[in-house]
Amino acid sequence: MTDLIKIAVDAMGGDNSPNKIIEGVLLNHKSNKNVFYKIFGDEYKINNLIDGKINKEFYEIIHTTEVVKSTDSPLEGAKRGKNTSMWLAIESVKKKETDIVVSAGNTGALLVISKLNLKMIENIDKPALSALWPNKKGMSVVLDLGANIECGSKNLLDFSIMGASLYTSLYPGDKPNVGLLNIGSEELKGNEIIKETYQNLNDKKSENYNFSGYIEGNHLMDGNVNVIVSDGFTGNVALKTAEGTANFITSELKKAMTGSIIGKISTLLNFSNLKKFKKRLDPRLYNGAIFIGLDSPVVKSHGGTDYIGFSNSLDVCHRIVKGNLIEKIKQNI
Repeated sequence: MTDLIKIAVDAMGGDNSPNKIIEGVLLNHKSNKNVFYKIFGDEYKINNLIDGKINKEFYEIIHTTEVVKSTDSPLEGAKRGKNTSMWLAIESVKKKETDIVVSAGNTGALLVISKLNLKMIENIDKPALSALWPNKKGMSVVLDLGANIECGSKNLLDFSIMGASLYTSLYPGDKPNVGLLNIGSEELKGNEIIKETYQNLNDKKSENYNFSGYIEGNHLMDGNVNVIVSDGFTGNVALKTAEGTANFITSELKKAMTGSIIGKISTLLNFSNLKKFKKRLDPRLYNGAIFIGLDSPVVKSHGGTDYIGFSNSLDVCHRIVKGNLIEKIKQNI
């Protein structure tokens, strides 16, 4: 068990928990036999779902019936105390009993409880919420996605280093291209903070990433830049816009392909290509936002995802630990 990557799992957060959480663990275990799952939640419910389906050397259940509710404000979630499944899961990382924590629960509460329990990495002022986005050539890391509404140039510089470190942890051997999300690609565009960050990144030559300048919203999916940096306000708007656009395209395509006889025939003829298209836009495959800047990584699974999405967030956890994310950030900062 000492050689296994240990993931702390909040089993009680998100829709249809703990059912989808445990189904996600079982699915993940099929492809990851070097992971130990430390599961926090209602032991009686969890046992009924997991008992006999996975060897007991690969998991442990820490019993608690107290949970952070999805309707709680971040402060209310934290005030529920130290016996909630979320708090205990994060605390296990603090105590070095586990390597990383994942929860599909209340995002605001997760960020607050994480900050209460875990120290910041030295020389980093603010943590950032990052996630993976598909692009034409593969995947991009995007941050900040809402943890910090206001950011200075120092914060954006830190995000660039952390984002590049995350990318190389997930995709070893690839040197990422970092871009600043802006309203134009010319040097004179943007506010003073963006311009100052541009100069700092341009002057700071790094062996760990290439600085590619500004990137506009309509080029996020091109794949020429694979670490996209912004403040949390802009990043969150970009994220919601991208999600809404993807949902609109898939729903409209579904209507067109099933709304008439010609559409149905066309669907049958193009079934293989449509299946690939649908898979490419499936948000479950990119599930797992990463809260970075703290001395232990925290992963947020989407509350509304299913067990396939949660399994993918567990896979992100595995890759982060295996890729030594925290050590990479400390070295690069």
